[in-house]
Amino acid sequence: MSNDFRLGGDLVINRMGFGAMRLPTNSFLGPARDPETGRAVLRRAVELGVDHIDTAAFYASDDHGVRANDLIRQALHPYPDGLVIATKVGPVRTPDGGLEAITDPAGLRALVEENLETLGVDRLDLVYLRIGGMAPPPRGESVAARFEALAALREEGLIRHLGLSHIDAGHLAEARAVAPVAAVQNHFHAARRDDVELLRACEEAGIAFVPYFPLGGGLDALTGDRLAEVAARHGATVPQIALAWLLAASPVTLAIPGTGSVAHLEENVAAGRITLTEKDLADLTDLG
Repeated sequence: MSNDFRLGGDLVINRMGFGAMRLPTNSFLGPARDPETGRAVLRRAVELGVDHIDTAAFYASDDHGVRANDLIRQALHPYPDGLVIATKVGPVRTPDGGLEAITDPAGLRALVEENLETLGVDRLDLVYLRIGGMAPPPRGESVAARFEALAALREEGLIRHLGLSHIDAGHLAEARAVAPVAAVQNHFHAARRDDVELLRACEEAGIAFVPYFPLGGGLDALTGDRLAEVAARHGATVPQIALAWLLAASPVTLAIPGTGSVAHLEENVAAGRITLTEKDLADLTDLG
């Protein structure tokens, strides 16, 4: 299986990318991390061949003003050729640290413009419309008007490709009737496979499937004898095998593990070089 993917039909990227959520804080509401460490992680990621960084303007530590987009710009701008930066719009941080949804066209434009400014670019490579919170995707909730607003910004040249995050098959079909969808980002990993049918739909359409929390995100445990046994066979860690399984699950899956540690980054990227055997994959069937 190829280590590359053609995002949106024209952006060739390494399937092992990087998620920026843990750069400002270790968890969504955790204390701020050292900004210089975050910048060092980003520079090392690019050195290791990572050319797909996933971020959002709401990835931030409100208490010390450390923001993922600022760290990305400070560490990597002017950006190397071929680096793809994806972001998400819809949620904004509230004073109590929570999130609220922005749904009107003017509000979505403002969020896109915020990302353009903080990342220091004239056009965003990939913008996901994120809907809902951490509960299951809101079934029956229309995304058409919001996606139309982003599609208009795409037509203006402010966005290259559009994606959807935290959705179901109905949302995907509705959005595709409005404009091309380049990527879907949902909660999915080796022990959480509820969205396998959505993954197959993306595979059939050539749409990237980009799981958030590919290692559980602290919400789900990636444990068990079978994962440990496969890891031992490869001289690898359990998280590395979970990432390797994700890449083996489909040619359209992209991995975006996040970390604030250079050592952990190097471990994650090395997982992209692990090739699971048929026995490995059979042993990892129905982990969840």
